[in-house]
This record gives sequence, structure tokens and C-alpha cells, in this order.
Amino acid sequence: MTKRRVEGKVALVTGAAKGIGRAAALLLAKEGAHVIVTDIDDAAGRALVKEIGGKSIYLHLDVQYEREWKEAIQAILKQFEKLHILVNNAGVTGLEEGFGPQDPEHASLESWQRVHAINSDSVFLGCKYAIPVMKKSGSGSIINISSRSGLVGIPGAAAYASSKAAIRNHTKTVALYCCQQGYPIRCNSIHPAAILTPLWEPMLGTGSDRDQKIAEIAKDIPMKKMGLPEDVANAVLFLASDESSYMTGTELIIDGGILAGSAASPKKAGE
Repeated sequence: MTKRRVEGKVALVTGAAKGIGRAAALLLAKEGAHVIVTDIDDAAGRALVKEIGGKSIYLHLDVQYEREWKEAIQAILKQFEKLHILVNNAGVTGLEEGFGPQDPEHASLESWQRVHAINSDSVFLGCKYAIPVMKKSGSGSIINISSRSGLVGIPGAAAYASSKAAIRNHTKTVALYCCQQGYPIRCNSIHPAAILTPLWEPMLGTGSDRDQKIAEIAKDIPMKKMGLPEDVANAVLFLASDESSYMTGTELIIDGGILAGSAASPKKAGE
């Protein structure tokens, strides 16, 4: 029987109740990890743990609060004694949460700070509290979910873009720090774009024109389709596994080719 790719490893996934986090939790569990599902949506988080089965557990974790990170780590140590994988996935745009305008002229300082607290402060806290546990566990892989928006400007989502850029840079800092200290911990970031997750629901809706809206978005993607949460989960699994043992401080872009060239889709020959 072939050994599964993260057999016996202990993995913590934030924002795991839906979207990319849910897909990552399911795939890591399928490949042998003991998954700690965390979220603020307790009902959905517990339902996912029930679906996964095995030794997976659910912990309520509002990632912007240091106290909750400390409590989560203590609970993990009590039950598993180790932590090998951290997927810092939880995040918001500020748009669907009703934080008000998100452009650089009209966004409030309060909304800017709230988005950064959830998106980038959480990554700082996750890395800070995972590192001491991982170095004692013998190995560690921290996977920070950034975004295409961390590489380019987004006029209508200034705080989101800024927070995702902060994640990209902090990933590299953590990676170099762990190397400098001789810790057996790797840290990499993933930059998805146009992935069909619940973040898109306010724009897509549930009406009869939903498929048409998706098609319109896909027109500007070189691969002519939106990605799925599973596409990102596959990258998470790769970075979590020993297959990526020589990768740290790097970034994986999963965007259907969007950032390979200009904003316009390439024309076919003869067009």
C-alpha cells in the first residue's frame, strides 16, 4: 500500500469552514494528516470535522486575537503534542463583510485596520506561535495564503491588497529566519486568483445570469476558466509534503495565467 503524502502529520488550517480552507483540510486529511479545523463558523467547522472523521478536531479560532491563538496551540499540544503543518488561510476582503468603501480615498482607517488584523496580523500570530512547536516537532511547513492581489494593486480593495502583500513579504522573512536559526521549518506563500470560492458570491449571485457572469470573468483569463478551491488545495498539499523539502521563502501563483502577461487575454494566431 502506497504511503499517503502527509501520513501522520498534524496540520492546523485556519478559515477551514469553507472555500480554499475547506478544500485544503479535506485533502490533507485524505493524504493522512490529523487535521485541526479552525474557524469562527462553529457549525460549519464541526460539520467538516464530522465529514473528515478520524482524529480531526474543531477549534474555534478568531485569528485576529493573540489570546485565541495561544489557546488553540495549547489545545493542540494537549491532544497531539506536535504540529507539523500550518495553513494560514483565513481572510476577508472587507467588501462582503460590510466594512464600507475599500478604495484608498474613501476607506476608513477603522476598516483598513480591521482587514489587516484579520488578514496579516493573523499570519504574524500564526507563524509566531507555530514556530516554537514545530521546531520541537522535528519538522514544519508553514503555508500562507496570499493572493494575486498581493502582487498587483487593487483600486477597489486597498486594504485587502496591502494585507496580502504583507503576507507575501512576511513569508520570506519567516523562511529566512528559520534558516538562520537552523530550524527545520519551511515557509512559503500561495497566490490564488479567480478561484470560485464564497468570496465571489456577492458578485455572482444566485440568479439566472450567474453562469453568464462566470463566463464573463473567464473571458479575461488566459485559460478561459475560473479555478476551483481544489486547485489551491493541491498546492497546499505539495508544500505541506516532503516533496517540496527544498522550497522555502518562495511563492506559487495559481491564476490560470493571469499574471503571465498583460491584463488582456492573448489573441489567437490570425486574430
